[in-house]
Amino acid sequence: MRDPYQILGLTRSASADDIKKAYRKLAKEFHPDLKPGNAANEERFKEISAAYTLLSDSDKRARFDRGEIDASGQERHHGFGGRSRANAGRSRAYSGAGGSADDDSFFGGEDWFSDLFSGGRKRGGAAGGGAGGGASRSRGSDINYSVSVPFVEAAQGTKRRISLSNGKSIDVTVPPGTEDQAKLRLKGQGLPGAGGFGAGDAIVEVHVEAHPFFTRQGSDIHVEVPITLNEAVLGATIRVPTVSGPVALKIQPGANTGSTLRLRGKGVMNQATKQAGDQYVKLKVVLPDPPDAELVKFMEEWSRTRSYDVRKKAGLE
Repeated sequence: MRDPYQILGLTRSASADDIKKAYRKLAKEFHPDLKPGNAANEERFKEISAAYTLLSDSDKRARFDRGEIDASGQERHHGFGGRSRANAGRSRAYSGAGGSADDDSFFGGEDWFSDLFSGGRKRGGAAGGGAGGGASRSRGSDINYSVSVPFVEAAQGTKRRISLSNGKSIDVTVPPGTEDQAKLRLKGQGLPGAGGFGAGDAIVEVHVEAHPFFTRQGSDIHVEVPITLNEAVLGATIRVPTVSGPVALKIQPGANTGSTLRLRGKGVMNQATKQAGDQYVKLKVVLPDPPDAELVKFMEEWSRTRSYDVRKKAGLE
């Protein structure tokens, strides 16, 4: 993958807000929902999303800037041995739950490499039942993984394939309504235990990608939808997007910018209650662009005999 900064049109000094703004701008141009069936556009959006996923994660961004991971988020291999910061980056795949690469918990609280290559011998001890020794007896360490999932797929539920540290690949089920940074536990898929104890677990952290127009609050979805002046004045039935596909929405005559309509059951699944939330559609009246000459002339004549003070009504005067 190309440099994520170049993909988003940013410099390395870009702030977190700059990264979000750049992503939203590009997503509105290249999102597949806006150009269905355009394969090149879909690939471009995937590239944009991958770049945003990396740079919006402060830890991953810092590691990329230091050269510890590449643009796809994979470890850069600097050879075996030593505990340099680059090698410490492997903690995401090999450290025990709650451990970091900068302390002894990187090795599960034991000399992990020594145990691995010396038949279970502890530091300062002999193998087997000799003085000061004996094989360690402990549950296997958990291993941490992460996957990125588009907003709509996280809302509807999906699957992602991950490669485990033992070389095996498995499909991970991402339940409907999964939230950003949710952690899924795969029992027994971590490092093997010692002395007859069971294996640890695989902990998969889900990163939900931002969407160009949907936002989530709890189990509810919020979206701002533009409408024309005539739709606002006269009323209309329009199509609006939801996470499960477009639906028809009736707008009453006299609708205003800021008016909010509710679509029941069109939010995301709440895993605790097994009930779907709602979608809230906030209307935004948009005038013709460029201005319509006949509309301008009509408003000039209309305003000569009619007026209304919207700022006074809002308490701004």
